[in-house]
Amino acid sequence: MTRVVAQGTFDILHPGHVHYLRDAKAMGDELHVIVARSVNVTHKEPPVMPDDQRREMVAALKPVDEAHLGHPEDIFVPIERIDPAIIALGYDQHHDEERLQAALADRGLDCEIRRASPLDRDDSDRLLSTGRIIDRVLEERS
Repeated sequence: MTRVVAQGTFDILHPGHVHYLRDAKAMGDELHVIVARSVNVTHKEPPVMPDDQRREMVAALKPVDEAHLGHPEDIFVPIERIDPAIIALGYDQHHDEERLQAALADRGLDCEIRRASPLDRDDSDRLLSTGRIIDRVLEERS
């Protein structure tokens, strides 16, 4: 059985998240998703939704076999516990694949790293980021 790990913030779910998780699931037999804790989100605005609610929403999605909250201090702890064969990164996630591969090797983790495919953006009005959803809500409700 090929176990795959996907990870992200998953704040306000949108079609881009669903596409990423479907792609990740197609890479193996079992998909585990690590939902970042708010305290670990430093590369963008902090999540609007609480950690447990974001994990609950991700767990409810069809491609997901199990959803986990990330570790508050060490992002590799859940990866060590899950022991995946593949780590699926989102098409536009900020991770440096070479640095991630080196960090995994330093921890004795032997995982293949793959990128999900981009979502076809044929509809320019499609909201594919949490930031754009929040901006749209603010525009519409102001």
